[in-house]
Amino acid sequence: MVNQEDLQQMTEERIKDAKVLIRGKRWEFAYYTAGYAVECALKSCLLARMVQTGWVFDEKNKNVEACRVHELIKLIDIAGLRNELNKRLETSASVGDRFVTHWAVVSEWKVTSRYDAKTEIDAKKLVAAITDKPDGVLRWIQNYW
Repeated sequence: MVNQEDLQQMTEERIKDAKVLIRGKRWEFAYYTAGYAVECALKSCLLARMVQTGWVFDEKNKNVEACRVHELIKLIDIAGLRNELNKRLETSASVGDRFVTHWAVVSEWKVTSRYDAKTEIDAKKLVAAITDKPDGVLRWIQNYW
């Protein structure tokens, strides 16, 4: 069974994989793999919420299958991070950092991206949006895992 630490490690490994794939000019796979890293990171947040709150045992949350999604915004909602995301987006817009732009790039990723043609620009842009210091999406997610 995969745990929080496993998902965090998978996140880091998938980022490394995406960078190697970029160096190998494998744009589609680099793009998909980078987005998958974000999915792993958000699933780690989901597990953190389960551990901290026990919400999975609430009467209305009996369907654990709801956690087996790949849509990033649904994972944010299930992990209870929608308000935090909205706050971060508002802060980013007011101070002029790059998080808003980065989130826009990352939120375009879908699990079906593996079937789409992607360019070098697409792949590099997604990896940068995820890993940028200090405004990358992964840095924000790591606050909650």
